[in-house]
Amino acid sequence: MQKISNMKVLLLNTSEKTGGAAIACRRLMEALNSNGVEAKMLVRDKQTANPNVYSINTNRMKKLINKWRFLWERLMIFIYNKFSKRNLFRVSIANSGTDISNYSLVQEADIIHLHWINQGFLSLKDIEKLTRLGKPIIWTMHDMWPSTSICHHARECNNYYTECCHCFYLHCQGKNDLSRQVFLKKKRFYQEAPFTFVTCSDWLKKRAWQSDLLKGHTVTNVPNPINTTTFNSHSPKDARTQLQLLTNKKLILFGSAKITDKRKGIDYFIDSCHMLVKKHPNLHNDIGVVVYGKDSEILKELVPFEVFPLNYISSDKELINVYNAVDLFVTPSLDENLPNTIMEAMSCGTPCVGFKTGGIPEMIDHKVNGYVANYKDAEDLANGIRWVLEESDYEQLSQNARKKVEESYSEAVVAEQYKTLYQQALAKR
Repeated sequence: MQKISNMKVLLLNTSEKTGGAAIACRRLMEALNSNGVEAKMLVRDKQTANPNVYSINTNRMKKLINKWRFLWERLMIFIYNKFSKRNLFRVSIANSGTDISNYSLVQEADIIHLHWINQGFLSLKDIEKLTRLGKPIIWTMHDMWPSTSICHHARECNNYYTECCHCFYLHCQGKNDLSRQVFLKKKRFYQEAPFTFVTCSDWLKKRAWQSDLLKGHTVTNVPNPINTTTFNSHSPKDARTQLQLLTNKKLILFGSAKITDKRKGIDYFIDSCHMLVKKHPNLHNDIGVVVYGKDSEILKELVPFEVFPLNYISSDKELINVYNAVDLFVTPSLDENLPNTIMEAMSCGTPCVGFKTGGIPEMIDHKVNGYVANYKDAEDLANGIRWVLEESDYEQLSQNARKKVEESYSEAVVAEQYKTLYQQALAKR
C-alpha cells in the first residue's frame, strides 16, 4: 500500500475561493499538507498566489474559451427551458468542460479528489476520461448533484432513487426530459468508475446512498475542516472597534452572498425579528442586526432593529472580527449541507441558531452550543434568538460551540479521516 508520506493528492474544484465548496476544498488542501500528505489543487478560477493552486486558465485565450464553456452550458439550459430564467442556476448538465486527463498534475497524482466541478470546469465526458486512468477517485459531495441527474438540491423529490424524470426544476417536464437524458449519461459510466463518494454531512449521506447512480459505490461521511488556530475567539470590544460597531447592543449576525436569496431564509428571519419585538418590546432597543452580503442595505427597511450593513468581507481576518463582534449567528437557510459559516462562527465561540434541515442539526446541538428551530418556523426561530441572548448560560454555550469544532472539524481530525480513506481506496485498486 502507498505510504502516506509519498502520497500525492490532486483536488479539483471550479473555483479557488468563490463559494462554500471552494473554501472547504482549499481548507482541506491546507489540512492535508499540514498533516503529512502532498496535496495540490487544480481549478478553473485561481484567485490567490498560493503556489499549491494551479489553474487551467494559463493564458487569456484559454480563459476566454473556458468562460464560453460556462455560458454554453447555461445557454443550453435556457433554450431547453423555452427561454425561461427560472431555476437557471439550480441545475447543471455538465455538457461542456476541459479534458484534463493528460495534465501533468493529473498524471502524477496517486489520488484524484473531485469537489464541485460544475459550470463549465469539467463535463461528464471529462470526468469519464479521468475514470479511465486507473486511479482511485474520491468525490466529495458539497451538494446533491453527483447523486442526482441535474439538480444541486432535490428537496422533496426522490425520483433519483430510481431514475430522474419529470424534474420540477424544468419548464419542459416529461418522462424523457433533460433530467432523464443526463441521468442515463451518468449511469452509463458511473457503473464502472472507481468512485468513492464522500458527503460532508450524515444527512446528505442518507439521501445520497439511495440514489440509483451510486449503487455499488462506497458512500461515506467526512466533514469539512477548519483551522481552529486561525478561527478563534478574541476581544469582542476590539472586534467591534475595528468594524466601527460602536454600540452596546446585543448583535445578531445574518448574511449570505445575496441576502435576498429566498433559499437563505430572509423572509423567516424578517418575520422572526418582528415577532420578537411584538412579544418583547424591550428588545427593540437592546438588539442590533449586523448583515453582510449583496443588497445588505435593504434590511434597514425590513426589520425593527438598528441594522449595521457591512461592506464585502474580503479576508478571513475581517470575517473572524465579524464573528467575534456579534453575540449570535442566525442562519435560517432552507437547504444546507454542512455550512462553513456555522463552523466558522462556532470556532470563534459564537453560538448559532438555525433550522432543522440538512446538516445543521449535526453541527448545532440543541441548547448545548446553540438552538435548532423547527423547519420554516419563524416563531421558533424567534424563540431561539431570545433563548440564546436572554435565557441561556451564554458563556457555557460559547465554550461548547468552540469545543464541538475542535473535536469534530479541526484540520488534524478531518485530515486523519481522509488519509484513512485514501489508503483504503489505494488498497482496493
